[in-house]
Amino acid sequence: MKKITIILLTLAIGACKPNPKKEETQQAVQEKAEETKPPYPEALSKVFDAHGGLEQWRKQRTLSFVLPNPENPETHTVDLWSRKDRVDTKQYTMGYDGKEIWLLDPDENYKGNAAFYHNVMYYFYGMPFLLSDNGITYSETQDLIFEGKSYPGIHISFKTGVGASSKDEYILHFDPETHQMAWLGYTVTYGSGEKSDNVRWVRYNDWQTLNGVVLPKSITWYNYQGRDILDPRETASFEEAAVSTTPKPNGFYTKPEGGLVVEPKAN
Repeated sequence: MKKITIILLTLAIGACKPNPKKEETQQAVQEKAEETKPPYPEALSKVFDAHGGLEQWRKQRTLSFVLPNPENPETHTVDLWSRKDRVDTKQYTMGYDGKEIWLLDPDENYKGNAAFYHNVMYYFYGMPFLLSDNGITYSETQDLIFEGKSYPGIHISFKTGVGASSKDEYILHFDPETHQMAWLGYTVTYGSGEKSDNVRWVRYNDWQTLNGVVLPKSITWYNYQGRDILDPRETASFEEAAVSTTPKPNGFYTKPEGGLVVEPKAN
């Protein structure tokens, strides 16, 4: 979404009465300047374009993929317009219906935090496009060096109250030649309420094109020491991935009978 800040013009104090014509002219000039201001940093716009473009991304409605866990594969489905979601497995199902997070787990097999997990893999998968969301602040950051190559970057933070963890921070690093996303650095503050300086690093270098947008086939977490990237640690593969302009039927994301509402932890 475009983030255009409207700067209010203040009237000069001391005049007997305002000059409407002059005020309107000043306002028109200011609005024109704001309308022509790019909504994203130029480098980030080039990253979006290298992945098919925001216009193409925003046409899509439903996204799905399978995490092929050997004992319990997970099918993740998301409505890209409403951000409703659902995760289906053989043992349990969880989701978000637009108002509440829910979990259906009659045999109590799920041991994690559904309020955190229900959409977390979607956020990794939907990069870089999710960095165009509302409430984001962009700033410069130093390049990331890996195997002798320098990757320029963009620092992303969130305005207070945005999302479940507004104190989280992200750092996107991109290939300077192709402008495709190459690395994601991120902090985790969910449930703690405190900022963290422990930046985790994920490599993005395995891509596929789906309905005109370029999304990851897999991503790999790396061991690290600060900004020094070490060896690969763990890879997540996204199988049977699909992107469609067609929404799921009504009720697909609704809490099923027997499902329990999951309360998110305070942040």
